[in-house]
Amino acid sequence: MTMECIHCTRGIDHCHGTLILHADEQVECSDLSCGDLAVVRHDLVIECHTFAGGCGCVVEETVYFAQAS
Repeated sequence: MTMECIHCTRGIDHCHGTLILHADEQVECSDLSCGDLAVVRHDLVIECHTFAGGCGCVVEETVYFAQAS
């Protein structure tokens, strides 16, 4: 049995890659041949901070607590 993508069989414009949304508002796709980074073309969309180890565009806030005297 062959599994076919329903979007492909119906001729719907789409991408099989994962769209990655960065905190600095840039987007990229895991499919290097993807030419249109529109969210609607991607079934899988993730935010970059969900990657193990994080992403370089995410700035972590440092919280300092005042020590009681």
